[in-house]
Amino acid sequence: MKTININTTLYSFNSIDDLPVNIQNLMNQAIEIRSKAYAPYSNFQVGAAVLLKSGTVVLGSNQENAAYPSGLCAERTAVFSAGANYPNDEIVCICISASSTLKDTLQPIPPCGACRQSLLEYENRQKSNIPVYFMGKSGEVVQSPSIQNLLPFIFKEDSL
Repeated sequence: MKTININTTLYSFNSIDDLPVNIQNLMNQAIEIRSKAYAPYSNFQVGAAVLLKSGTVVLGSNQENAAYPSGLCAERTAVFSAGANYPNDEIVCICISASSTLKDTLQPIPPCGACRQSLLEYENRQKSNIPVYFMGKSGEVVQSPSIQNLLPFIFKEDSL
C-alpha cells in the first residue's frame, strides 16, 4: 500500500467587494439570475454566470422537476447553453451563488459532483483552466483556479 496525498489551493475572499471588479460584476449577475431559479421542491436557488473569451456572459439558474433526475443545475444550464450557442468561444471563468428560501446560506457552496464533471469536460476540451468562484447567499467567496482542484481524480476521454 502507498499513500496518495492530494493538495489543492483555493482562495477565500471575505465578500464580493474583495473580488476584482470584473468578477464582482459576474457574481452579481449570478446572484440576479439565482432569483429566477425554478426550485419549488428543494427551495434551493442557484445562479451561474459564465464569462466567455469574447466577453459574452451566459447565465443559468437551476430548473427543478417533480421527477427529480429531470431537473438541471444552474452550472450545467449555463455551461451547456454556452457550449450550444458559442461552441468555439473559450470559457474564461464561472461564478456561482446559491441560497435557500428556508434558511440563510452564508457558507460558500461549491458545484455538485455532476456539475464538476460537466465543467471539467469543457476545461479539458479547451485545454485551459476554468476558474470557479462560488458563494452562498452572501459573505465569503471561494475561488478555485481550476475545476480539477474540485475534482482531483478526473474521468476524461482517455479513461474510456
